[in-house]
Amino acid sequence: MKFSVLGPLALSDDGGKRALPTAPKTRSLLALLVLHADQPVTQDICREELWPEEMPPSAVQSLHTRVLHLRQALAKLPSVGSVHAAKQILVTGHGGYALHLAENNLDLHDLEHRMRLARQAELAHDDRKLSFALRDALSLWRGPVLGDTPAGPRIQAHATSLEERRLTLLEKCVEAELRLGLHHELLPELRSLTVYFPTHENLHAQYMLALYRSGRVAQCLEAYRLLRDRLVTQIGIEPSPRLRDLHAAVLAESPDLTLPGPGSRLLSAG
Repeated sequence: MKFSVLGPLALSDDGGKRALPTAPKTRSLLALLVLHADQPVTQDICREELWPEEMPPSAVQSLHTRVLHLRQALAKLPSVGSVHAAKQILVTGHGGYALHLAENNLDLHDLEHRMRLARQAELAHDDRKLSFALRDALSLWRGPVLGDTPAGPRIQAHATSLEERRLTLLEKCVEAELRLGLHHELLPELRSLTVYFPTHENLHAQYMLALYRSGRVAQCLEAYRLLRDRLVTQIGIEPSPRLRDLHAAVLAESPDLTLPGPGSRLLSAG
């Protein structure tokens, strides 16, 4: 049995995908419990998540019914096999519920394992291993986090946090690959990312550096101009000093920009 939240909510068991409850609030309850795997979630939190605006008088009974439906769904899995076994996985206690998942029964467990490898590579200053570990971690995302599941305040907070983490990992990966001299290979990906995140300064800095190192100075300067126009017209701010320094270095044809090591200081997300 394995749950996946880094994309549409999914469940696999015995080598195949398994159907999940289709009722929106039941799926939301399952997603909430999966995101808090092995942690108690109070009934109050469950009800607030399922009915964030107006809680109906039947909320308590409705919650009990949805827990029952989830246990029945779990009982149908080959690795579970009975409602009794399902009750050992989805446990009632301490005024709420807890979903107990073994190690590696959730894609978030896989993410943490791959991130440990990335941290080891980073500490060893091994950009090749770091790039591989981060690409491996990023491959776990299958789309927007829980994009097919109605989200109350807590699910939405988790989803937003995981999407921000994805972007942070991607930036770190690109930085490592720029240090490896992979600027040509990164151009298509960075071009798409700057379109998708039109005011994200670090992605634009990475795109500008990749363009410069690929001999596309005019496109590099145009990327800066477009970013500055968006920042000024949409947000009312000038680019950060870091971006302005990079722009000045491009105009001056600074030798630092041609070297993966020294040029990387212009890309620091901090």
